Amino acid sequence: MLARADRAYYAEARPIMSDREYDDLLKELAALEAAHPELDDPSSPTKRVGAEAVSAFASAEHAVPMLSIDNTYKLDEAEESLAAWHQRTLRALEAGRVDLVADAKIDGVAMSLRYEGGKLVRALTRGDGTRGDDVTHNVRTIRSVPLVLEGDGVPRVLEIRGEVYFPLKEFERVNAEREAEGEELFANPRNAAAGTLKQLDPRITARRRLGFAAHGRGEVSGGGFAESHTAFLRRLTELGVPVNAPLAATADIGRVIAAVREFDERRKRQPYAIDGVVVRVDSFALQERLGVTSKSPRWVVAYKYPAERTTTVLLRVDHQVGKTGKITPRAVMKPVLLAGTTVQHATLHNYGRIRDALTDPDDPTSPRTDIRIGDTVYVEKAGEIIPYVPGVVLSKRPKNAERIGAPRVCPECGGTVEVEPPGTDGTAEETQRFCVNPECPAQVREKLIWFAGRKQMDIEGLGEKTVDQIRAQSSVPLASFADIFRLARHREALVGLDRMGEKKVDNLLAGIEQAKGRGMARLLAGMGIRHVGDSTARALARVFKDVDALLAAPESLLRPKTLKKDEARAANLPEDPKDRPETGLGADTAPVVHAYLHSASARRTFKELRELGVDLSSREYAAPGAAGRSGPLSGKTIVLTGTLASYERDPLSRILEGLGAKVSGSVSSKTSLVIAGENAGSKLDKARELGVEVWDEARLLGELKEWGIAAG
Repeated sequence: MLARADRAYYAEARPIMSDREYDDLLKELAALEAAHPELDDPSSPTKRVGAEAVSAFASAEHAVPMLSIDNTYKLDEAEESLAAWHQRTLRALEAGRVDLVADAKIDGVAMSLRYEGGKLVRALTRGDGTRGDDVTHNVRTIRSVPLVLEGDGVPRVLEIRGEVYFPLKEFERVNAEREAEGEELFANPRNAAAGTLKQLDPRITARRRLGFAAHGRGEVSGGGFAESHTAFLRRLTELGVPVNAPLAATADIGRVIAAVREFDERRKRQPYAIDGVVVRVDSFALQERLGVTSKSPRWVVAYKYPAERTTTVLLRVDHQVGKTGKITPRAVMKPVLLAGTTVQHATLHNYGRIRDALTDPDDPTSPRTDIRIGDTVYVEKAGEIIPYVPGVVLSKRPKNAERIGAPRVCPECGGTVEVEPPGTDGTAEETQRFCVNPECPAQVREKLIWFAGRKQMDIEGLGEKTVDQIRAQSSVPLASFADIFRLARHREALVGLDRMGEKKVDNLLAGIEQAKGRGMARLLAGMGIRHVGDSTARALARVFKDVDALLAAPESLLRPKTLKKDEARAANLPEDPKDRPETGLGADTAPVVHAYLHSASARRTFKELRELGVDLSSREYAAPGAAGRSGPLSGKTIVLTGTLASYERDPLSRILEGLGAKVSGSVSSKTSLVIAGENAGSKLDKARELGVEVWDEARLLGELKEWGIAAG
């Protein structure tokens, strides 16, 4: 039923159930599969998102090369150039007429899907046309891609060529989420789709909800499946594959040209970005006769619509600080009408682009210059959505044009700014700029919510709504981590808040009191320090016994793996890097973390937390030379793989570390034990190859019960 629902929604455009019904059925199926593992099917809808991320992308050769469509023209040249291509085609075929097909050119990522025995076995990007990247783990998450082809006459091998795209509605949603998190907006749907397909973790891809539409073929075994492009698309639709439906199918070149021109307006109302029209000879036999040049087929031609672009004057640049500390330049311009809306603001992406802007957006090799206040700038809409500035009209630059300076301190709090990539401040290579003060006012709300979260300090009752409600009351300060632990001083004011009440406030204050004892690792992970997530915080807590020891350490000891032999000897560390402690930091990240730890704001934060009774000591610390913390798993290195029904990975890691184990992310000869859940991947294979002991979830739960730890 779920596969039928996907087919009805994506291939037939006739939904048969609501999203809620679909999700409920998916959960029911997952429960049944968990109860009956003998019925496990790799092609089940529940397997669309694998539990394992890949470590790198493999490449593979295309059975049939994926050639580019070399001949592209602007719309105003369409009639003359298309007519010329049509005449060349007729001469080559020695024919008086030929059936043509025109379809929309989706602005996405070219993809080849290979089905064997009706099952999806591989998805390759176009790459160089001969070899592409294997992104099967990500493509399987796209609900419009059938995992199994259902229908009659499916060839033993069927390669479907098409386009993976970012639906515009989802593109807007994801960009809104990124803006809320202070991350740089995706420039356009195509680049965002390409970047999403190169994610190592398929769960990230699944959350972005990409789409797919077929528009061609690769290898097809046997004969008789389809004799023309239009017939091929019909057969694919019958098999449940969404297709890029033709705009015109005719031998009349005039009608094709009319379709190209007429579609220019309609394309702006489509659910995905379209940048042109592809026109091809319909018959596969005639395509074979026409053949290919060294890099493109002779039987197809593409036309790109010009992006809607205008010019206006840049009035000023605002330096916006996002909730993660990212500082983004935002153009404020004279209002101008663009693609049906009035545009006054546009993203400038980053300060590197400001210093290295194109003077001709249509020519990447054109001279470059910096963007200045007072400049006349080009403005476009990426995918008809996000206004951005692709270049500068240098000939109109006024004499008093003002250079744009990148902020050297945070414009909100005056705190330290980190430039990425590291290097000389002011280089064109800069891509990101961050305020590294986690208590910056522009970041504080999100930081407080994160700090109180279940995986960090786990303060029950201090969620997003409660944080907003308290911060709205001027009588109750909540602008720092320390302020959380001062809330007990404001009990009466809290009780007076709408929908709080005494019981809720008392539970909140009890949760805050319990959080004081979470320890150094949970505290560091909750503070939102750049480059210090959960795993790095735990690694630091294994090396340093408390925050004071961490603060006393020189920057070099935050990155012991990178030290040279003489530096290691001077620090009383082993010469062999493999024998040195792991902190999770390296040559690029340790200086950033060290700088923050020794900043005035960090020292003030730790001082206030200590005075408020927050425990700054480590629960994970192992003294130098010790095999590990005392416990039934002391000295063991454990790797987790797959999905467990009883535990999420982070809480389980903490439990195992509390029992003395070291939890690692990769399997090696030094691995003591692998715990494998459902959909365990390459890590399980390597463990078996190396003869490493493997526990399933039942064995894990049994052992934990013996040690007095209940599941969940």
